Amino acid sequence: MSILTIILNILLPPLAVYMKHGVGTTLLISIVLTIIGWIPGVIHAFLVNGTK
Repeated sequence: MSILTIILNILLPPLAVYMKHGVGTTLLISIVLTIIGWIPGVIHAFLVNGTK
């Protein structure tokens, strides 16, 4: 995981997910979790972007 990805995971979780996975279910989940609360969005972004 690059430094840019880590920074985006923390500051803008949906953007980080979009850059790695594009438009899809994963992005929608990230947006919903970020709206519910910033911490769940960050956790989801790290989990999704850290695996591959």
